[in-house]
Amino acid sequence: MEYVIGGVLLVLVCIVVFSGLFTVEQATHAVVERFGRYHKVCGPGLNFKLPILDRVSGRVTHRVRELEVNVESKTHDDVFVNLVIAVQFFVREDVDTILAAHYKLMNPREQMRSYVFDTVRALVPEMHVDSVFSEKEKIALAVKGRLEATMQEFGYTILQSLVNDIQPDAKVKEAMNHVNATARMREAAKNEAEAKKIRTIAAAEAEARAKELQGVGIARQRLAIANGLKESVAACSEAGISPEEATKMVLLTQHYDTVTAVGAHSKSTIMMIPYTPDGMSQVGDQITSALLINQEAQKPPAPTRGLDDDDGSHLSSHSRHS
Repeated sequence: MEYVIGGVLLVLVCIVVFSGLFTVEQATHAVVERFGRYHKVCGPGLNFKLPILDRVSGRVTHRVRELEVNVESKTHDDVFVNLVIAVQFFVREDVDTILAAHYKLMNPREQMRSYVFDTVRALVPEMHVDSVFSEKEKIALAVKGRLEATMQEFGYTILQSLVNDIQPDAKVKEAMNHVNATARMREAAKNEAEAKKIRTIAAAEAEARAKELQGVGIARQRLAIANGLKESVAACSEAGISPEEATKMVLLTQHYDTVTAVGAHSKSTIMMIPYTPDGMSQVGDQITSALLINQEAQKPPAPTRGLDDDDGSHLSSHSRHS
C-alpha cells in the first residue's frame, strides 16, 4: 500500500514539474507573471515556470509585420481618392521594449490605423490630385514620421511606410487618361508633321538634284550630237558634197532613224503627215477640197421644167392676178 501511495505521489510530482515546462519560438519572447504581476521575460527555447504560481501572460514576436490601411480622402481640387497605406513595424529585443509592447497597448494595430487616418486626411486635402500621384513619397514619409514619434513610446519601431495604391474616382480617372491620350496624340501629330516636312524637303532636294543632273546630261548629249554632226558634215565635205546638202542629208537620216525608233516601240498604227508649215497648209487645202466635193455629191438634182409647165405657170399666175 505504501508503494502505491508513493508511486501516485511520484506521478503527481512529475506531472506538476512537467507542467511548469514550456517552449518559446525563435524570434519571440514570453512574458511570465506570478500571481498576476510581471515576473520575468523568457527567450526562445525550453523554459520553466512554477506550476500554479506562474503563468505565461503573452508572447511578443520580433518579426516584421505589416498593417494595410485603406484611406479615402478629398484633395484640394475636390476629388475623392482612395489610398492604400502599408505600414511595416516590429518590436526590438530588449526587455523594456518587450514590456512596453505587451502592457501599454491593448490593440496596437487599431492605434496605428487611427494615426494613419489622421495623418493622411490632414495632408491630402492640401494637395491637388496630380500632386497626390507625384508626391506619394511625401505622404509615406509623413505617415512614418507621425507613427515613429508616437509608437516608439509603446515599444514599436516603424520600419517603413509605403503608399501602395492611389485610386481616384472612376470618372476622374477616365478624364485623366483622356487628357493623357490627347496630349500623346498631339505629340504624335507634331512628330508626324515633322517627319512629313523632312520627307518633303528630301524629295524636293532629290528632285532638284535629279533635274540638275538631267540638265547636265542633256547638255552633254547635245554637245555630243553637235560634235557628231560636225564630224558628219566634215566627212561629207571631204567626199565632195556641199555643206548645205550634207547638213540636210544628216538631218534627214536622223529624222528617219527617229521615226523607225518610234514605230518599233509603239503597238499602234502610225500615220505620217507633213508637219512643216508648208506641208500643213497643203493638208488643209486637201481637206477643204474633199469636204466641198462631198457636199456637192450629197445635193439632190435640180428639177427640169418644159414649155407646158412654163405656160401653165404663167396662166396660173395670170389667173391669180385676175
